[in-house]
Formats: sequence, C-alpha cells, structure tokens
Amino acid sequence: MGVSGETGVALGRRFWSLDCGFSSVVGTAIHEGHETRDNVLPLMALSDDERLREEDPFTADMISGLTNRIVVHRSRFEIDLNRERENAVYLAPEQAWGLRVWKETPDETVLGQSLSFHDDYYAMLKQMLGAIQARHGAFVVLDVHSYNHRRDGANAEPSLQAEAPDINIGTFSMERSLWADVVDLVVDHFRQAEIGGRKLDVRENVAFQGKGEQTRFIHEHFPNTGCAIAIEFKKIFMDEWTGKPDDRIIRDIRAAVTSLEPLLEERLRVRG
Repeated sequence: MGVSGETGVALGRRFWSLDCGFSSVVGTAIHEGHETRDNVLPLMALSDDERLREEDPFTADMISGLTNRIVVHRSRFEIDLNRERENAVYLAPEQAWGLRVWKETPDETVLGQSLSFHDDYYAMLKQMLGAIQARHGAFVVLDVHSYNHRRDGANAEPSLQAEAPDINIGTFSMERSLWADVVDLVVDHFRQAEIGGRKLDVRENVAFQGKGEQTRFIHEHFPNTGCAIAIEFKKIFMDEWTGKPDDRIIRDIRAAVTSLEPLLEERLRVRG
C-alpha cells in the first residue's frame, strides 16, 4: 500500500496513496491516476493525451485539504476501480466512449494482475472504512471525479448547460431518505461557494447518477453508517484537450472541499 509523502519511490510503482487521521470524512480520487504497469503500456493503442482526456487530473489536488484521503495512481485504462470487477478492464470500445484501447487484447496473466489490483483496493477500502466506522460510528465519503463537456472538439460548442451542471452530485446507490440532510448540506455548500469568481450550477443526478462501483460497494457494506456521495466536477477547471489547468479554479474547489469537512463532521455528530 502506498503512503502519501514517501520519498525515493517512483510514482509509477505506487498503487495508491493513503492518508488517514481523526475525521469521519474521507475524500477519494480514484480516477486521478495516469500511470500503467510496464507490461500494460506497450499493449495500449491510446496515446498519453487520449488517456489523459478521459482521466480525472487534478482531483487529488481538490481533496488535498482533507484529513482522510485516497488517491489512486493507476490509470483507469489499466483498471477502472469505479466499475464492477467483471467490466473493470475496457476490452471493447463501447466500454470506453468508443475508444479502441488495445493494440492487442491483454492475455490472462496481464488481466489477472489488473483484477488483483481491483480486489486489493476494495479489500483496503473496506478495512479503512470499517476502522473509521468503529471510531466515529458513521462516515461520509466524497467520491470526487470530473467529466468532459467539449467532446466534439477543442473549438466546438460545449455541452448544453441544462445537461451538464458545473457540479453533478450523484446519489443513485444510497438510501436517499436516510442521508437527505447530509446530501442537502453538500449541495447547499457548493452552491454557496464562490469558485472562479462566480457561484456554480450544482444539481443532483443530471449528467451522472452516482452509479459507480465505489459508492455501490460502500452502501452495500455499510448500509446504515456509510454515506458515499459521487461528486463530478465539470472540467471548467482545465482545458480538457490540452490538459492545461486553471489554477485559480482548482484552488477555489480545494478550499470548498476542505471547508466542507468540519460541516459534515458536525452533521454526523448531531445525527448521533
């Protein structure tokens, strides 16, 4: 298991970074990663830029002010931890936005190594969240992602705002009525935040519904004590075609996420 702050360790050899302290709030950036194993990269048909466009760069920065954090360093094109194990490797274009991922299909050895990483991650996640539950009684996971809104090209019109809110809150897999006060707090907090000099359009289950494997897994294993909220930031914080970040917007998002932690901790304490 990787530990944040290690020195002398090549990033490409690290699976994930884990920071854990005294808080009932956890931030995750499981699509942050761009690295792949040495035996995977030669098999890939995608360029670095093509992979980066569908990954979630800078999401690790967004959660960097939280006490508990998990940042995955492996690319989703090696193994997508937010999909169920059976579909976690993109073997067909329809699994990957129509992209041809592989020059040649990975053999059983390569696939087995990738799927083992999926198994290891969820074993680690269950253990970590179990410890937080034992310490605090309940917890909130902020499952942070990002999404493209200029898929037709760098100079084409972006997606319609009605279909692509600046922040999409996904709640599909949770028992919504059980966690309504927590979800409403998160939505209201981001609506009130000033990011990039303006208030953002924050809506629930519009562009995405929060149907990923991580939130599903958490609600299955911690049905009454774990609230996992998928938070999708539209890529207004970067140029999704060049990869260039807008440092001001990233900084503002990080401040908004960081200031959410004590509010959620207090809400959980009030809930008992």
